[in-house]
Amino acid sequence: MSQQIIVDANGARIPALGLGTFRSEGQACVDAVATALKVGYRHIDTAAMYGNEAEVGEGIRAGGVARDEVFVTTKVWWSEIGPGALQRSAEASLRKLGLDAVDLLLIHWPNPEIPLADSIGALCDAKRRGLARHIGVSNFTVALLDEAVRLSTEPLAALQCEYHPTLGQHRLLEAVRRHGMAFTSYAPIGKGADTEDKTVQEIAVAHGKTGAQTVLRWQVQQAGVCAIPKSSHPGRIAENFDIWDFSLSPDEMAAISRLARADGRMINPAFAPTWDA
Repeated sequence: MSQQIIVDANGARIPALGLGTFRSEGQACVDAVATALKVGYRHIDTAAMYGNEAEVGEGIRAGGVARDEVFVTTKVWWSEIGPGALQRSAEASLRKLGLDAVDLLLIHWPNPEIPLADSIGALCDAKRRGLARHIGVSNFTVALLDEAVRLSTEPLAALQCEYHPTLGQHRLLEAVRRHGMAFTSYAPIGKGADTEDKTVQEIAVAHGKTGAQTVLRWQVQQAGVCAIPKSSHPGRIAENFDIWDFSLSPDEMAAISRLARADGRMINPAFAPTWDA
């Protein structure tokens, strides 16, 4: 296994490829996390809303990797990001995970009913209390991100958002880089649809790789970008990690980036912010 990429982001050192666990449940979740760690992953992503933090924690312990070698992210649900509620949510997450602190604590979604100054203040307090080593946000627009950075008394390490070849995020990426943060891509292969694109398949064949491996390589080869593909299948978990022995040319990177289209977004709940164009 070649050395994977580490993203340096305002003091955090984040492995560029992580295991996503959304809709991963029960023993399958435990096994997926343990398998990922044995394969070589050192970055695990969960959230209070996923309802699987206990299983993620069990999987981490079963993975046989020292705690300080695993970067663990969790998130506070948008209804719980007010002062007091956010800290209680973080404490509950730690109890479920069986950890003293997470490496990264994120606000999962913005909430227009809770002033951003209050939620960012609570997030900073959680970090000062030692509940998280680093903090950040998820599903923020450029304007919300800029405001969060302005309000925060602690460095924000990461923004997590949907990103894959058919959803261009150049404005958000520019903002994240301007603030010295990491961009973590969820749904990084577009729920699989992007991997079947003719352009992706041609590039994949040229490298002897799958479409998913090609798209994941495209993700992590971008400056400051991490990707957290979700899988519960041991073979797919291993396949997704096998992306460190090849690289894409500038022309190949650009060809995949050109697949972005206006209707490429897949995750857009009713409470989502008004996204950047």
